[in-house]
Amino acid sequence: MRVLVVTAVAAEADSVAAGLAGFAGGGVRELTGGYEMTSHAQYMPRPASVQIPVVDVLAGGVGPVAAAVATATALASSPYDPPYHLVISAGIGGGFQPHAPLGSLVVADAIIAADLGAETPDGYLPVDELGFGRTVHHPPAGLAARMAKVLAADPATHVLLAPVLTASTVTGTAARAAALTARHPRAAAEAMEGFGVAEAAAAHSVPCVEIRAISNAVGPRDRAAWRIGPALEALRYAITLLTPVFEEPS
Repeated sequence: MRVLVVTAVAAEADSVAAGLAGFAGGGVRELTGGYEMTSHAQYMPRPASVQIPVVDVLAGGVGPVAAAVATATALASSPYDPPYHLVISAGIGGGFQPHAPLGSLVVADAIIAADLGAETPDGYLPVDELGFGRTVHHPPAGLAARMAKVLAADPATHVLLAPVLTASTVTGTAARAAALTARHPRAAAEAMEGFGVAEAAAAHSVPCVEIRAISNAVGPRDRAAWRIGPALEALRYAITLLTPVFEEPS
């Protein structure tokens, strides 16, 4: 399988790369726009007819627009034939409490643009209800469920299969958290890139999943309570557990 993993920042990309057990780094490839992608291939002996698993990792920037541009650039310049079989939006994020405690992992069964719409006197209307596009991408159900099951095989790891919200402005108040929970009662995590990555993947007809390691609670902004280091370690461990999935035939 050929996989493209898109993160927001370099620290997340480094955690993903560190988690690729059994994959050898193949150097850095420069893309149009100044992006740098690291390639990792699994070179265990295999018949010539069997495709070598490859995972490319790209730090595409913060926010849905930057993520979409970076992902589209990587997909359009893929050196492979056929190109990628899967795109993963991966990184740390906020967790809706008490469902997603700090250090837990969330695999998205829906990737939702949480603030793409309009405020009206009667409340918020998503852009699809306004007739101007979509606000939800659904990862392949079987694949998302399988990834969640693989991660949950470790009893010490708290894993949820639930919607992940994409926000251009992350939540910093209890009122905002309550409003999002009311609109999306099953949501487990909030981040800033998933919907942008999924939009670009859909434009290239490549399936997309999202994985988030929880570093903080969604709600009042309290940087002293953030646990970024443990979340990055949880992300690394998640990628290690998922490497057998990446090694499977496409």
